[in-house]
Amino acid sequence: MDNLLSIKSLCDEDIDFVTEISRKEGFAPGVGDLRIYQNTDKQGLWVGWLDNNPIGCIAGVRYNQYYGFLGLFLVIEEYRGRGFGLQLWKKALSHLSDLPCVGLEAAPERITDYSKWGFTISSKTTRWQLLGDGKLVEEYSKNDDFDDFSFVEGSSIPQDAVKKFDEKRETTPRPHFLSNWLNHPAGKVIAVIDKKNCCHGFGRIRPCLLQNGDGWRIGPLMADTPMLLQILLKKLIESHPGLIIIDAPGLNKSASEVFRKLGFKSESETFRMYRGSQPPVSMNDVYGLACLELG
Repeated sequence: MDNLLSIKSLCDEDIDFVTEISRKEGFAPGVGDLRIYQNTDKQGLWVGWLDNNPIGCIAGVRYNQYYGFLGLFLVIEEYRGRGFGLQLWKKALSHLSDLPCVGLEAAPERITDYSKWGFTISSKTTRWQLLGDGKLVEEYSKNDDFDDFSFVEGSSIPQDAVKKFDEKRETTPRPHFLSNWLNHPAGKVIAVIDKKNCCHGFGRIRPCLLQNGDGWRIGPLMADTPMLLQILLKKLIESHPGLIIIDAPGLNKSASEVFRKLGFKSESETFRMYRGSQPPVSMNDVYGLACLELG
């Protein structure tokens, strides 16, 4: 049967394929991201095969018994319009069917399609870009020395404090995902820590694969004041020249102003959609999402 797809769980040998089609589609996958997705839900990533050739993929990741996320939904262009995407979609959605809330990130042209499956728009997500020399405009980066705060990296980061900060600002607690994310060797993580060892923000910059060449993605990016955010962002960007990408949630009303002041430009927009009860969490301190693929 021409349109019957063989859908198999992602294995290590599939990672290069999924990474490459994500790059070609403009997703700008981060180096090492897929293995973190795989560790978050080992049954939640699939590849579609036709005549022993991989032609598409999807993720339907369960964070816990309350929340899951759909992403990495791709079919190679020459195979589109033949029902293969629908087969992948149904496979991922069935994996999450018992959860009270499922999220996804939708391109504008796909909103109508997802609405038919019960998803409604929550907010807009903006992709911001900066092409720079590894520095931010100094005018907006003054007062780097806050006596009450330290900007710590690597093994000096108190991970329990970061996880506690994160769980109050994310749709659902994600300790396993966050641990993998913070400890991955690609890129750099910086946390804002006060004298009581409490976290006031953190961010990660990692190399990513652009359609043409390489760049950097920043996310998560969080801070509980705009000034701390600007200093944190400056320190993340230092010594990382090239194209910087940040995906900012629309529920943070101050993010646009901050990024524009720092020289970023809006590059594209997607829309966060949910099926079920959207978790009641404030995003006022979230300036950059870890990734659009897993929410």
